[in-house]
Amino acid sequence: MAHRLQLLPQPALPEVPGRGGRAWLAEREADLLPVGYFHVVFTLPAEVADIAFQNQALVYDLLFRAASETMLTIAADPRHLGARIGITAVLHTWGSAMTHHPHVHMIVPGGGIAPDGSRWIPSRPAFLLPVRVLGKLFRRLFLTRLIALHETGRLAFFRSLAHLAERGVFLRHLAPVRSKRWVVYAKAPFAGPEAVLAYLSRYTHRVAISNSRLIAFDEHRVTFRYKDYRRDGADRQQVMTLSADEFIRRFLIHVLPRGFHRIRHYGLLAGSARKASLALARELLDVAAPPDADTPGEPEVFRPPCPCCGGRMIIIETFERWRQPRGPPRTRRRRTGRLLHDPAWHGQA
Repeated sequence: MAHRLQLLPQPALPEVPGRGGRAWLAEREADLLPVGYFHVVFTLPAEVADIAFQNQALVYDLLFRAASETMLTIAADPRHLGARIGITAVLHTWGSAMTHHPHVHMIVPGGGIAPDGSRWIPSRPAFLLPVRVLGKLFRRLFLTRLIALHETGRLAFFRSLAHLAERGVFLRHLAPVRSKRWVVYAKAPFAGPEAVLAYLSRYTHRVAISNSRLIAFDEHRVTFRYKDYRRDGADRQQVMTLSADEFIRRFLIHVLPRGFHRIRHYGLLAGSARKASLALARELLDVAAPPDADTPGEPEVFRPPCPCCGGRMIIIETFERWRQPRGPPRTRRRRTGRLLHDPAWHGQA
């Protein structure tokens, strides 16, 4: 049988770019717990960001590992929260003006499971973990492992940073950041699960700049809006115009190495333990689990995607195989060069 397909309108999810973002967001919605969620940001200082730019896969991975281990370690400390927490971490490598500014955004539930699994330990209403303590441990973990990468010869340096290949020069370059405060920023809890999803939809599947910030462009220049965080109030919103070449250069420096995962999950949300950990958390919080997508039910009718826009299509008409519609008549050429109508298209075959 042949089928005629019709495109179905898709439900709107504002600011989620494409099918990948929508599918990922639906999965995260199923993970949400009925608790407050905190937004935590770990940022690399400029001296280290320059090294990261020339060693992206290694240093961005190190940023993820050091930041997540810092959060899990301090949260497990009974002097602070004393619980196992869950983390969704997203790597951003850009500032608002598309300059290189590597940092990790984390979405963290306000609380965790006690080490013995007996109870849910909530955080304070507007406080998760002390940022100064987080910053110190993050700095120590990151620098110790960065130096280890250098000593094993795994870091590469080019052009203006070529001199850092020498161990003594490298250590002197890092000396100022050993005593500098590393910025860890924690925002107050989101206003409910909907706000968590709104944040995730804006920031998880986006690179460098969104279309809404573009004001004008032609073959010579691009004008866009950006935030100048050194200013306050209405002056924070600024407009910048770059040459087309410079705009493309800034955009391309945020294309990650092939196969690099810029969204990662840790603790209660780590892949291998996520399902069991969330089930235990809901049990301890005395809330019902969401419907299990893996539970057998009515088989869903297959709806193939449109090859152009990716939207789902439905069957609106079915033709028997011997009654399929045909294309317009066409001609065939004999070796003599004469054109003859093919009788198969005139019901004479």
